[in-house]
Amino acid sequence: MNAVILDAASLGPDIDLAPIRERVDSLAVHQQSSTPEAGERLQGARVAIVNKVVLDAPTLEALPDLKLICVLATGTNNIDMVAAERLGIVVKNVSAYGTPSVAQHTLMLMLTLANRLPLYQRDVAEGRWGQSDFFCLMNHGTLQLEGKHLVIVGQGVLGSRVAQLAEAFGMRVTFAARPGNEADDSRPSLAELAPAAHIISLHCPLSDATRHLINADLLASLRPGALLINCARGGIIDENAALAALRSGGLGGLGVDVLPEEPPRDGHPLIDALAEPLNLVVTPHNAWITPEARQKIVALTADNLRDWQAE
Repeated sequence: MNAVILDAASLGPDIDLAPIRERVDSLAVHQQSSTPEAGERLQGARVAIVNKVVLDAPTLEALPDLKLICVLATGTNNIDMVAAERLGIVVKNVSAYGTPSVAQHTLMLMLTLANRLPLYQRDVAEGRWGQSDFFCLMNHGTLQLEGKHLVIVGQGVLGSRVAQLAEAFGMRVTFAARPGNEADDSRPSLAELAPAAHIISLHCPLSDATRHLINADLLASLRPGALLINCARGGIIDENAALAALRSGGLGGLGVDVLPEEPPRDGHPLIDALAEPLNLVVTPHNAWITPEARQKIVALTADNLRDWQAE
């Protein structure tokens, strides 16, 4: 069984591909590939291993030997799933590989915003500590997590792990109803929970029901100083509305690890706003990148290969 990895660079240079090599007869490794290059490099291959390279219908139709696509991620939106099914190509993804990593990153953003770290780091860099009449600066009110109310959207493995970590800080955690299914969900809706939340953390997929789930109306309903964290998908927040709320003081802090377009080659208002004195953190979709998480992707992909061979 011959396999081709199209974008190994997305895993990083420090990851051992041995578990995958052990499951195939030959493995060709390409660091990056465009869609046209993928069509050429997959000629004769039975297995394609891919992260973000787009495999559209014309590409798949030109690959009669291809039987399996292993996606090195949870999302399969870069694969034409309808065409794959029509052509009899099995698609297998991986999930829950980065739960500890993303949960850790979420808590990092929460702590960073709660302690107003972006603002205090700016003050120190600009010499305000050295000009203080006292031994410390306390011009930005911080938030003690103990006793505060965290509302989480998404009660899957990741949301549950974030809840576990938050409870270790003494926080009260409530899960919101699944967006779009509030009528059949016993949990309160996000709209009901938002006014009492000190922090909202998003861990749900992007869908028609969650696109701009956090919009101007919901932001206006928040208590003053509330914090908002998005380690899910760009587009769940209306970023322009959130930025306006942050600038006006209605939102106490905003931390995002995702944007609607990635990489943001044309920039983004949140990136531009990092130059302003705001309690704002933007990280480059790297909540998942601990070595442990990336190596687990390889292990889970090897499991997918094994399971497919056994079918």
